[in-house]
Order: sequence, then structure tokens, then C-alpha cells
Amino acid sequence: MMDDINRNNELNSELNIVYRYLRKLGISQVDAEDAVQETAYKYLLYYDSIQTSKVRSWLIRVALNFHYDQCRKQRKYDLNLNEGLLEIDIKELPEAIFLEKERNSGLGRALLQLKPHFQELLLLKYQTDLSYEEISKLLEISTSSIKMNLFRARKQLAKIYKEAYNE
Repeated sequence: MMDDINRNNELNSELNIVYRYLRKLGISQVDAEDAVQETAYKYLLYYDSIQTSKVRSWLIRVALNFHYDQCRKQRKYDLNLNEGLLEIDIKELPEAIFLEKERNSGLGRALLQLKPHFQELLLLKYQTDLSYEEISKLLEISTSSIKMNLFRARKQLAKIYKEAYNE
């Protein structure tokens, strides 16, 4: 009985982390809630086969896979990249605010043209500020592979952005 309560508390704590991570990726509240609910359901089905040390990465992977599956079904990737990216000082000039919004909007459109794997890596590294090692543990990929793929993702993002905006 007490063991079940502890496991439920731990699961709730981990699912809150997963939810906050999904929201940081720009996934809408409704979609993030759906993904977390589906993840909780799958965890309850398979919890006895999940390594205790890898629960968080398993939960995040399941939630992201569910979200990507839903996006594929809807034929779109709904990453709201402009939400929360701009924390602008009110004292700034309107022109500077407009230019910053345009630059972020263009960057968001360029990011959406990347493969989902590259999008995920860039968002994990630069929006959630995870280290290479943390990303490696989360995705269960070697650190060198993370570094190499991030390099490729940055290079491809720069190419797409430059082509679109002739910079």
C-alpha cells in the first residue's frame, strides 16, 4: 500500500517534469496534457519492465513519440516557437522589437524545415539549456553523436535561414 503511494508520487513528479519539458518545446497545453496522459497510461502498463534509472528518459521519449505521432496524423508539427521566446524590455524602441520578432519568426520557420530529430536536439540544447551529457542520457545516444548531430543541425539551420533571408 505505502509502496504504491510512493510510486504514484514519484510518477506524478516525473510526469510534471515531462509536462514542463513539452511546454518548453512549444507544444500547446492541450497537446502536452494529452501526451502526458498517454505516457502515464503506458507507464502503468509497462512499469515493471522499465529500468528505475531510466524512468525519466523513458517517459520523455514516450511523450515525444506520442506527440510526433499525433502531428504526423495531423500532417503538421505544431511547435509554437514564438511563444515565450521574446522577453522584451518595454523601454526598447518599437523598431528593435519588430526586428527581433521578425528574426525569431524567420528562425522558427527555418527550424520547422529541419528533420524532427534536428529540431528536438536544437531545442533541447538551446531552449532548455541541457548539456551534451544530459541530452545523451535523455535520448540514450552517445555524447559524440549528440555533438555531431547538433553540428549538422546548426549548419543546416543556418543554410536554410540564409537561403530564405539572403543573408
